[in-house]
Amino acid sequence: MASEPSSEGTRSRATLQEVASLADVSISTVSKVLNGRAGVSSETRARIEALLQDHRQSQRPPKRQVAPLLEVVCYEIDSPFAGEVLASIEQAARQRRIGMVLTGTTPDQTPYEEWVEDVLRRQPVGVVLVACVLPAEVKQRLLSRDIPLVAIDPAGAPAPDVPSVGSADWNGGYLATRHLIDLGHRRIGIITGPGDMMASTARLSGYRAALDASGLPVAPELVRSGEFHHADGLAEGLALLSLPERPTAIFASSDLYALGVYEAARSLGLAIPADLSVVGYDDLSIAQWAVPPLTTVHVPLVAMAEQAVHLVLRLADEPDLAFSRIDIDTTLVVRNSTRQADFVFPPSAEAKRGRSARTKISGK
Repeated sequence: MASEPSSEGTRSRATLQEVASLADVSISTVSKVLNGRAGVSSETRARIEALLQDHRQSQRPPKRQVAPLLEVVCYEIDSPFAGEVLASIEQAARQRRIGMVLTGTTPDQTPYEEWVEDVLRRQPVGVVLVACVLPAEVKQRLLSRDIPLVAIDPAGAPAPDVPSVGSADWNGGYLATRHLIDLGHRRIGIITGPGDMMASTARLSGYRAALDASGLPVAPELVRSGEFHHADGLAEGLALLSLPERPTAIFASSDLYALGVYEAARSLGLAIPADLSVVGYDDLSIAQWAVPPLTTVHVPLVAMAEQAVHLVLRLADEPDLAFSRIDIDTTLVVRNSTRQADFVFPPSAEAKRGRSARTKISGK
């Protein structure tokens, strides 16, 4: 006697039939969309996707079968920052006996068009996004299949339905600037990142807050921005150091920026730290190999990767877990690229005002 199908299998079959009926297609067509296979027009696929999302919201589908794989999508996978983050993710995944599939992005920090179809076919445990974003329709296709998403250092403002892991960037910006102020620097430049990146705006805000807390103005000409590349550090460093009243210190909000500033200083005949103090950000391995070794803000990349992998696995087991963001503390690592400001070159506006006031008091 044939065994009766399980209630779970019956429910799954009924759901496919319902969606197929509503979309006026066959069950096999719905199955193709569910599993990311080709052979379905974009219009039909969009209609089925919308119906699947509606069904997911009204009832929990059967638990999907997953492969022991972690999908990782990363912007600029050949950068030193990405290299250290990806190595940490791989280690965290390997400790849990999970493989890793790595994919790069387009220049606008989104996955390539065919990526989502490949993910749906592989059925991974989850997806980790590193410094990139997902288009809304791609995100919904993954979430509708209960494929959890976690972002590390998201490129823009993190989506409320995608948990993220980051570092305390405001605090890092404050620590870097406060360190330079405590060394006596009063004219401090900053090279920040793109204005649409949360990390950039947070580091810049910390810089401004440190200056404000010390009663120092934020000089607009001392605030420069780039794309977190070495070339930007060089170009913006040259711009800052070529000002008529140049800064005595620069907070370069990435280590790659800082190395660009080193090159800019050398080209102008300036020594670090004798003529210019420099603070970087991230504490990549290259920071301690620089000459002189770079004072920088340590970003806990290993801990961030560990948290992201842990969180995506937990979400795979508990799809309804409510979670938004984890921020891990940053710390300042002091090396040899900063020193006490026992010089002012050329005389700062603050010093000029002080001399003017003393002249009036003395009557000279």
